[in-house]
Amino acid sequence: MHVLAITRLFPNAAAPLTAPYNRLQLGALSEFCDVSVMATLPWFPGARLAARWSAAGRFDGVPYREQVDGMPVVHPRALYVPKVSGWVSPALYAASLGPELFKRRKDISVVLGAWAYPDGCAAVGVAQLLGVPAVVKVHGSDLNVLAYEPGPGKVLRRMLPRADRVMVVSRALGQVARDLGVADERVAVVYNGVDSSRFFPADRAEARAELGLSADGKLFVYVGNVLETKGIYDLLEAFRGVSGARLVIVGGGPAKERCDEAGDQVIAVGPRPHEEVPRWIAASDVLVLPSWAEGTPNVVLEALSCGRRVVATDVGGIPDLIDRELLGELVPAKSPETLRGALQRAVERDYDPLEIARVGGRGDWADSGRALHSLLEEVVAEHGARR
Repeated sequence: MHVLAITRLFPNAAAPLTAPYNRLQLGALSEFCDVSVMATLPWFPGARLAARWSAAGRFDGVPYREQVDGMPVVHPRALYVPKVSGWVSPALYAASLGPELFKRRKDISVVLGAWAYPDGCAAVGVAQLLGVPAVVKVHGSDLNVLAYEPGPGKVLRRMLPRADRVMVVSRALGQVARDLGVADERVAVVYNGVDSSRFFPADRAEARAELGLSADGKLFVYVGNVLETKGIYDLLEAFRGVSGARLVIVGGGPAKERCDEAGDQVIAVGPRPHEEVPRWIAASDVLVLPSWAEGTPNVVLEALSCGRRVVATDVGGIPDLIDRELLGELVPAKSPETLRGALQRAVERDYDPLEIARVGGRGDWADSGRALHSLLEEVVAEHGARR
């Protein structure tokens, strides 16, 4: 079986930290079958001149071909037309793959689109042209947010039900897919994994010393994109009323400037390599994730595997993970006052990290890759039986 994965969310030479979950899951899948990746990059005429404000310009120097974790990766340039692409992105995206698809058309067993729009929609169209099955992996905001925008929503309702499977990372996201018209039997849950060689209970004091953090007091850590929709402003407002603790924010984004101005209790360290994230989690007492919408966030899986409690919003697949008081506390999204109370209670609570890891830990990436491989084999067999 040869799997062609197409996605915009994949590391490249200019953005090596992008979507480590896709790299790790596809890398695990490649242990069971042949995997090649078409990781598209946005492009428009003159993009290089717009590098200061556009990702298309920053990606201009990325080589067309790369090797990532032993997988062959190509980077077709997909035409992006601001304010127009919302309606036509899947068609432009699919067209950008044409030259590579023509060369590989006889070797592809199944097309896997990772991210619903435009990637997944384009994957369905490409698979139909090639006469092979399509599987679309959805992550969270690609359905929870984009499906309710006029252009993307209309396309998703038309294309997503045509996929042979829609692979979701939580039960809640599966229901969203059904609400968009995907037949129940075409929805499959495959959870992401955790790199158990990096995410495990480690000594807190040792991690703090390594990172130059004080050994005293309780420490909260946020890891992710620093965006309003990730609840960053809610978190900063809530944290102003919490005593006896500090907050470290690991990640970059438009809201980081506000974090830098939040006072001595808040340390914004910017984006860090994924390999460093386990040390920041190990240094913490509690992971906090106040997002407005989520799928099944990998950082929660990683925190639990590290034996750290979690304070998070009650959205998406998070309740599947924080399913008992031992593991943490859930609060409503967009409620800084409620979040403040949960954070203060977390400051005052002690726990056994080994017990958190034992109860809350999930499978590793090998398990996730194995489950994905079984799903793809099932889809390929079904497609062959119908021909």
